[in-house]
Formats: sequence, C-alpha cells, structure tokens
Amino acid sequence: MAFRRDPLDELVVPDGTEAKEVALETDGDVLVGARSSVEFGVRGRNVLAGESVEFGGDIEAEADCRLDMWCEVADNVLVGQDAYIGERVHIGGEMKVAGDLDIGDDVEIDEGFEANGWIVIRNPMPTIVFLFVYLKQLLLIGEEDAAQRLVSQLVDDDEDEDAESAPDPLIVPRNATVSDDAWRVSTPATIGDGCRLHGNIRAESIDVGEDCNIFGSLRAREDVTVGEGTRIHGDLTTRSGDVIVEPGARILGDVSCSDLELGPGAEVDGSIRADGEITMGTTERDLE
Repeated sequence: MAFRRDPLDELVVPDGTEAKEVALETDGDVLVGARSSVEFGVRGRNVLAGESVEFGGDIEAEADCRLDMWCEVADNVLVGQDAYIGERVHIGGEMKVAGDLDIGDDVEIDEGFEANGWIVIRNPMPTIVFLFVYLKQLLLIGEEDAAQRLVSQLVDDDEDEDAESAPDPLIVPRNATVSDDAWRVSTPATIGDGCRLHGNIRAESIDVGEDCNIFGSLRAREDVTVGEGTRIHGDLTTRSGDVIVEPGARILGDVSCSDLELGPGAEVDGSIRADGEITMGTTERDLE
C-alpha cells in the first residue's frame, strides 16, 4: 500500500465548513501543515498541526489534539480526549485536557493547564512522523482494513466504501496563510458543498462545490470550477486556465480567463474577459 499523493499537498475544505468570526468550524479532523498560519481559531474532531504553525484563536478538539514543536496558539486549547504538545510550543491562554497530556520541554502555557488523566513531560513524536509510524505498525500486524481507512481519511480516497463513516478532514497545506482577508496556498484547492467562507482564495487551481457562499474573490494560475448554486462575492481570475461556472451559480464580480463555460442559469454580474471561447449552456426551454 502506498499514498497516491502527499495528503498535505492540497487545500481541502470539506462539506459544510464555516468560517465564523472567531473560528473555522468543521465536523471532521483538522490537519495543518508545517509553517502555516491560521488566523482563526479552529474547531474540529482531532486537531493536528505540524512544526511552527500559528493559530490566531482558540483550538477546540472534540477528540485529540497534537501540536508539533514551535507551534503558537494565541488563546486557549480545549481537548476532549488526549493532548500531545511538542517542545517550545507557546499557548497564550489556558489548556484543559479531559484525558492524558503528553508535553515536551520548554512549553509555555500563560494561564496554566489541567488534565484529568496522566501528565507526562517528554518530547512527543512529531505529528506527521506519528501518522506514518502508526500506518506502518497497522500493516505489520495485518490490520490492512484499518490502515486503508487511515489512508482514506488523509487523502480522500473515494474508492474505499468504509471511509464514509468518518467526515472528510479539513487539510491546510504547508506554508499556507488562512485568514478573514485571504486564503493563500501554492497548491490546488478543493472546497466542498455547502461551505460558507470569508476571504479571497489564492491557489494553483480551485474547485468549489455546490451551494457555497464565498465572500471574496477567486484567483488561480490554472483552472477554476464553480459548483451549481454557489455564489462568489467577488472577481474570478485565472492566469492561464479555463473557468466552468455550473448551472445556477453566480459571480458577483468580473471574470477573466482563457475559455469560459457558463451553465444554464449561471450569472456573471461584472465584465467577462476571455482569451479563448465562451460557451453558454442552454435549457430545453431556451431551445424551444
């Protein structure tokens, strides 16, 4: 078994994710790559962050929380099960852990901490290393089904029917910036259905699902797809790619691209600048 791609090589926003005033909320896990900045707080099931990740608000993990070395959390960390905190992590508020706390050297928690389980002071294994070691051990003991479920949750493998029981994770790639003003990544971005996000999205390519509200513009180097019934409250620009706007979607600003395909009922409120072809879909009623 092998990973088909690095699970942290894409921005993935699962269905139903909301960016509220103080927190980014999702039903599944939250995985944040090293050296990224998330200016919101985050709320999810398990919260896992690589080295030198910065969070601008609270972390609320329904299950486990794992922060690698040199992470910075501006406010509180609340954990429903166990927590693993690497060395030289700084937490600007308090930390409350319902289970066990495994904590590294030189960790600073400004307002103190409490844990209902065991407290162990050592250097926990880095998050990404832990995931791969865990996967290897599952394979060594013959737990292939459990290993496949782990891979599926990380890389969104649609071929595994067993993965449907767990919500897809929110994945922020390495060196990303996520804020109320802009989401900036150097990787592809995939946004699920029914999401409500604030900020301009900047990525290599962008695929937005159905019935989303994006309060900002979209800008990509390659192709952009906007799902059915979605609203983009800003411009849509791609440097060298094509744009597909699905039926009933609406772009409230300008569109600039190579080829443009507009589905039936799709709207563009601003101007359209296309270097190639513009295709406008028609309904059966239009053909009559």
